Amino acid sequence: MFMKKINVIIIGAAGRDFHNFNTYYRNNEMFNVVAFTAAQIPDIDGRKYPAELAGSLYPEGIPIYAQDDLTKLIKDLDVDTCIFSYSDVSYQQVMSLSAIVNKAGANFELLGPKKTQIKSTKPVIAVGAVRTGCGKSQTSRRVIEVLMEMGLKVVAIRHPMPYGDLVAQKVQRFATVEDLKKHKCTIEEMEEYEPHVVRGNVIYAGVDYEAILREAEKEADIILWDGGNNDFSFYKPDLMITVVDPHRPGHELLYYPGEATLRMADVVVINKMDSAGPENIQTVRDNIAKVNPHALVVDAASPLTVSDPSLIKGKRVLVVEDGPTLTHGHMKIGAGTVAATKMGAAQLVDPRPFVVGKLAETFKIYPNIGILLPAMGYGDQQVADLEKSINNTDCDSVVIATPIDLTRIIKINKPYTKVDYELQEIGKPDLGNILCDFVKKMNINAPCCCK
Repeated sequence: MFMKKINVIIIGAAGRDFHNFNTYYRNNEMFNVVAFTAAQIPDIDGRKYPAELAGSLYPEGIPIYAQDDLTKLIKDLDVDTCIFSYSDVSYQQVMSLSAIVNKAGANFELLGPKKTQIKSTKPVIAVGAVRTGCGKSQTSRRVIEVLMEMGLKVVAIRHPMPYGDLVAQKVQRFATVEDLKKHKCTIEEMEEYEPHVVRGNVIYAGVDYEAILREAEKEADIILWDGGNNDFSFYKPDLMITVVDPHRPGHELLYYPGEATLRMADVVVINKMDSAGPENIQTVRDNIAKVNPHALVVDAASPLTVSDPSLIKGKRVLVVEDGPTLTHGHMKIGAGTVAATKMGAAQLVDPRPFVVGKLAETFKIYPNIGILLPAMGYGDQQVADLEKSINNTDCDSVVIATPIDLTRIIKINKPYTKVDYELQEIGKPDLGNILCDFVKKMNINAPCCCK
């Protein structure tokens, strides 16, 4: 008896959506994925998920449309089910989109770990967070440092950011800064990859995360999943670490899938305790106890170093922060803001009168960014607009708080100073103790014994 295939749209943002397709739908003859829709990231609609990656059931590939077209697509393509597949979205936004989908006549679904997580042949430590900008990357770097001190080879795999040629980006390996140029990385990609490679770590990323995993396993004792936004891991973790942010108390229970990531955690890191108020820290601590009372809780700070404090004290400064943290992360304070305040800046200059092109569009889409400048660079035009916007701004100096050497990408026509930050645990338990116990539990042969 002939069974009609279920027509599916995957609602995404060039990351989790492709992974959900690859792991659950690509070779599943029960379903017909008729489209992806795209949000959050500029200029990723209007493309195709290519046939080379989509598999034999999709010889023409799969079109990618703007999410704004969703209602029309459901009707025109006779869609039965829409699969929500991106992250760091408030529950209000998720269920509002569900209402739109249901009004159009389709089901609205979320896929979980059982359908989408891949099992590794090597031990996996996953680092996630409850919001964008909590400090996943610095936590990942700290985990790697501890494991390297034990003599272990750790290979990081980063949550996807495939904004270019998807076929060329199927499996990407980054071991040097030159690899960033070879793979034509955006600023957002460099912010995640560069801090690893300058420390001598290998990091993988791309589109097909099973193929990526199998390559990484060839050179790793341990796989480190370095998550994106507040998503849960693409791989089945043997140890799950989730980072929370007391600058946004309560958000750990209000955003998808951040709360799921918190509930899954074996270890929860409360970051930024050196710059957050005690009442906010207590709110976060209470919420952890409410939803995941068995998790180990690590207290941590993000101490700052400034390359030239004299360019801040008494100066009118433009603060440039990590882009996604300010946009869909909704942060109004970052490392640059903290440094500027702490070092005695005379004024934080508002960049909005000076921004041009695609950066001006970013401020229209995210009007609550305020007087910080997001280091947006999803394409060549946006990078050019970032450079022009910084150089247009009437300020004494620029405070750069992105994780990369931004001046390697753009030319700044005024004095600038760089802000760096690392994770620092406070008291016990700390990541050293926890990872030592993990290595022993997993029977991993570490050349240097745990202290």
